[in-house]
Amino acid sequence: MPNNKMVSRVEKERFLVLERVYDMPRDQLFQLFKEPEHLKRWWSTDGWELPVCNMDFRPGGVWHYCMKCVDKNQEEYGMESWNKTIYKDIIEPEKIVYNDYFSDAEGNINESMPSPEVTMEFIDLGSQTKLVSRSEFDSADSLQAVLDMGLLEGITQTWNNLDVLVERLK
Repeated sequence: MPNNKMVSRVEKERFLVLERVYDMPRDQLFQLFKEPEHLKRWWSTDGWELPVCNMDFRPGGVWHYCMKCVDKNQEEYGMESWNKTIYKDIIEPEKIVYNDYFSDAEGNINESMPSPEVTMEFIDLGSQTKLVSRSEFDSADSLQAVLDMGLLEGITQTWNNLDVLVERLK
């Protein structure tokens, strides 16, 4: 097993912090977050894929995407989950700051669902990169709601998929 497992913790009741080291230089890892053709290869959980991935990667730009369950053995088979990301700040290749929303296929934000502000930091470790994701929720209850929905399991699977792609691209 790789020794680069994701580490997660909750800070100040409403911040979810995730960390993982990837065996890829920072500039290259950053590219896997900014180009739709790369995201389609890893941004999903087990048994799901990304059939829609529309991205305008710039401050003020939007990433609107759909994750769809394609595994007939999962009870969610055929389900779609739409999300909308609005980029606030991008400092290439160091940081991406965005608001993350649940949405519908037209891009309308679901106001009843938690919508964290996420800061992704890419820390240069030479031939490796430490990825630190810090999600700020409006309340401890909002954070708990997404944890109860399986957020940690989903992110762990997604970041594992990224690790598989990183290994494949070496």
